[in-house]
Amino acid sequence: MATLLDTYIENRNRVQPNHANNYGTAHGGNVMKWMDEVGAMSAMRHAGESCVTASIDHMDFHEPVPTGDIVVVEAYAYEAGRTSVKARIRAFREDPRTGEREQTTESQFAFVAVGADGMPTEVPELTVESERGERLRDAAVKAEREENAE
Repeated sequence: MATLLDTYIENRNRVQPNHANNYGTAHGGNVMKWMDEVGAMSAMRHAGESCVTASIDHMDFHEPVPTGDIVVVEAYAYEAGRTSVKARIRAFREDPRTGEREQTTESQFAFVAVGADGMPTEVPELTVESERGERLRDAAVKAEREENAE
């Protein structure tokens, strides 16, 4: 059974001209796609099954990411239901020369585990076995609460 930290996944994509909008920054749809892919990998790591996107909570784009910079996406599962897995997903702009990082985007996604027959299938309970895992889970729950309060 995977723990919360086992579901932590980070991936990088360099923003190329074909990823950009007419302002020379990453198109929001590309950032959302990268977040969805990394979030699904995190959910699958927990579920042990393929997972599909069920919902995306409010998505906030705080800062643009210029062409040539890197979009770092981090995701981890923080809650599991009967067949669903919630993941906190954040994106950061990273300067490829200095490694300087700034958060640009955040959201919570819900994924549903599906079996070989394409039907929802049960997922295991999500466990938290470290202080870091507890901090990550608490941060995700706090962000979800703040989002729902708006």
